[in-house]
Amino acid sequence: MRIEHLGRDSDVPALLKAIGVDGGGRKILADKASLHLILIRDLHVGAANILKQDALSVGADLAVPKGTIVAATETVDALLIASRRQLQALARKELAQPFGLKEAAKAFGAFAGMHYPERVKIMGVLNANDDSFFDGSRFKGADALERIVSMAEEGAEIVDIGGVSSRPGSDPVPAQEELARVRPVIDALHAEKLHETIRFSIDSYAPEVIAYALDRGFTIVNDITGLADDEVCRLCARYDATAVIMHMRGTPKTMQDAPRYDALLPEVYGFFETRSEKAKRFGIEKVVLDVGIGFGKTLRHNLRLVNDLEHFLPLGFPLLVGASRKSMIDKIAPSEVSERLPGTLAIHLEAVRNGAAWLRVHDVKEHVQALKVFEALHKGETDGY
Repeated sequence: MRIEHLGRDSDVPALLKAIGVDGGGRKILADKASLHLILIRDLHVGAANILKQDALSVGADLAVPKGTIVAATETVDALLIASRRQLQALARKELAQPFGLKEAAKAFGAFAGMHYPERVKIMGVLNANDDSFFDGSRFKGADALERIVSMAEEGAEIVDIGGVSSRPGSDPVPAQEELARVRPVIDALHAEKLHETIRFSIDSYAPEVIAYALDRGFTIVNDITGLADDEVCRLCARYDATAVIMHMRGTPKTMQDAPRYDALLPEVYGFFETRSEKAKRFGIEKVVLDVGIGFGKTLRHNLRLVNDLEHFLPLGFPLLVGASRKSMIDKIAPSEVSERLPGTLAIHLEAVRNGAAWLRVHDVKEHVQALKVFEALHKGETDGY
């Protein structure tokens, strides 16, 4: 199968005639050809029939030769006529379809401005506080340094360090106390010059803490409030730091008190639009978007966000998902926090399939292995195995 994007000045009637569309159909379809024209050559006839129905369901159309519906030939040439939004919708629909349509979906998404990541970055988690929900992420002093080096050796490109729990029901912590918790780790990293080989992220929304970290080699600000504080914006711009903008409904103290949305995806999308525009106004050039799994969401909301992650790709920023060992797994398959690695991997691999570029994880080694297998399966790289 070969897919070719055609310009808007293409001779549509001639194209329709060339691929074998009948006279009446050519006139109707030519009238619709005002936006994206995508020529698909050597399309499996089964895929053509599926794509024809899916295109019609979103308001687009697929021009196919006579005899396609009865599979007169094994492959056909076809012309997809769709607006940008229709292409985005088709990109999501075809991901679950057979006959090579998954690859077509990625091409449609690219044509519509939806950029799937070529590879996934692993962000390891380290907490310098005693009340994070997973005790396996808590480290201090020399143990913290050892754990960070270990995560880097296992394949983490980024280590996210925080000093305040954001689990549901948790209370805020004064900035000075937060800084007192993370300062020894930050100072040790800086003294060992580890920031020259590993990227570090500060998991904070307190300007004092963020400034201290950025001044000592950190390059990422992981802000669960999504750049609510203008001073955090100014710091990100001043240090040319990457800003991770997370969506959260409410605060950690209140976010799980019966969260509800009138329209989940549009509301989260609108939040990202507003905050990414704010980042741009402040001169922040590097942005990552985090849908905020578990932050003011029910299980249904969390599942919807993972399943429909492609909805946010048109915004043009890398997408981060962090569902590592979270309670949504317990709601599906009752388990203790220590038993949730398999559920975590299932969620994160589905997120990657749907466009996630960054994964925030507690278990680096296991994620690196799972991603290698996942990529081999989806790329068909079997040579040498």
